Amino acid sequence: MLKGISPMLSPELLKVLCEMGHSDTIVIADGNFPAETMGKNAIVLRMDGHGVPEILEAILSVFPLDQYVEKPVSLMERVPGDTADISIWKTYEKLIEKEEKRGTAVIQTLERFAFYEEAKKAYAIIATSETSQYANILLQKGCVL
Repeated sequence: MLKGISPMLSPELLKVLCEMGHSDTIVIADGNFPAETMGKNAIVLRMDGHGVPEILEAILSVFPLDQYVEKPVSLMERVPGDTADISIWKTYEKLIEKEEKRGTAVIQTLERFAFYEEAKKAYAIIATSETSQYANILLQKGCVL
């Protein structure tokens, strides 16, 4: 255990976050996301039993979002015609506002297959047990200034 570090940040996850460099990306994926398929060239971390919001909150406490791009946070858009509940995004907005001075302006949405293409380029993917649909979130790392 470390003081001031969320116990949600396991030694393995902390190592990955430290290894990541400026502009590297990490995906926190819901339980339906094809993490192993998308993560063939990435580090795939399993965090079964946890949801995306609690992991996002822990990561944002130590992870600088890229200050040199306008939208360092990406969400997967709901497929047209799909009525899945995306209220989890409001939780993400609150967590981001707490840690990011630019607030929710840093968030963009990507069409489902465009999100998949970005996920394939990620440094790491965290597979969770999140049951909300469209709960996937991609973060682009910035610099500690």
